[in-house]
Amino acid sequence: MYELIPVLLITVCLPLWIIFHYATKMKMSKGLSPEDEKMLSEVWESANKMQERINTLERILDIEAPDWRRRS
Repeated sequence: MYELIPVLLITVCLPLWIIFHYATKMKMSKGLSPEDEKMLSEVWESANKMQERINTLERILDIEAPDWRRRS
């Protein structure tokens, strides 16, 4: 009878504990970390600034060299 308790703990409780432990870890790591969110925000802002600059350059080129789009 006393030999049954360690066997049950090893065969039932330990695998369940491992499964629930890693399932909880996986759920916690699904979202972005605050550092990742900050970096993503900075990249987004940089991309928007770059898009504005490209649009400005295209407007300047349209005025200065109207046929620049046909050359490329």
